[in-house]
Amino acid sequence: MKAIRLFLFFYLLFFGQANCQEINPISNETKQVLFLGNSITYAGQYINYVETYYRLKHPDSSIEWINLGLPSETVSGLSEEGHARGAFPRPDLHERLSRVFNQLKPDLVFANYGMNDGIYKPLDDLRFQKYKDGINWLQQSISINGAKGVFLTPPIYDPAKGEAYANVLDNYSDWLLSKRYTDNWAVIDLHWPMRKFLEEKRKNNPSYYLAKDGIHPGPTGHWLMAREILFFLGETEISAYEEFNEAIENMPNSIELLELISNKQAIQRDAWLRSTGHLRSGLNEGLPMEDAQKKISELEKQIKSLLN
Repeated sequence: MKAIRLFLFFYLLFFGQANCQEINPISNETKQVLFLGNSITYAGQYINYVETYYRLKHPDSSIEWINLGLPSETVSGLSEEGHARGAFPRPDLHERLSRVFNQLKPDLVFANYGMNDGIYKPLDDLRFQKYKDGINWLQQSISINGAKGVFLTPPIYDPAKGEAYANVLDNYSDWLLSKRYTDNWAVIDLHWPMRKFLEEKRKNNPSYYLAKDGIHPGPTGHWLMAREILFFLGETEISAYEEFNEAIENMPNSIELLELISNKQAIQRDAWLRSTGHLRSGLNEGLPMEDAQKKISELEKQIKSLLN
């Protein structure tokens, strides 16, 4: 089985990236790019990397990159008993998506689900079907609202923390990748490149990890995610870099730009989560949109000054 999966990984790596290149989702008409997902997307580091690198390469771009990730969220609608010590069930994207599309009009939607959707239990047909149903519903919803959906396979769950759940996400990823060929979906594989990277590092350092808790990637993991997305967006030269700092080291003002974009993204995310609404307790309350836009506009002036 492992040999089959390795073959599948290299097949999809070669042919899948070629397939992604043919999609070319960014055009002169692209104005707004939306990211949906769970706590990994909410953390937003991979989105900060994507926006920073893309804008360094395309300084005249006016694309708005919006992060609306929500911690603990699923697209399956499932929640384990006693989640968050009984404080609240996992939020369900079904509850908020219509409000998101009522307020935002994205041209492109990146969706990153799966990590929470198996609710950290072994593979089960009913839970797997709930994930499939949720992803199919999300694709239909994105299309109905006039946007292009791009689905991201879930980041890895570290096998060292539990082989059973690592296997769940292997299966979820393989199914999502199959949608490229059965339904002509745009799917970016984050999962298998991250798994291969981790396995290679552990050959020389068995204690190496991408996510200390097995779930939430650190900076290197977020860069591996961003790298696949940037490749999909046509920035193929980034494949050679294992760290974000390596990719930007020869670009003027890149570190300062990343800091400004990260600050802007956090303000914008929290304001949009406040505006569109959600049922996840325990998050920082965002600014009212009018106040947030003033801060964002000021940061954008500084960003454009660095780019020019």
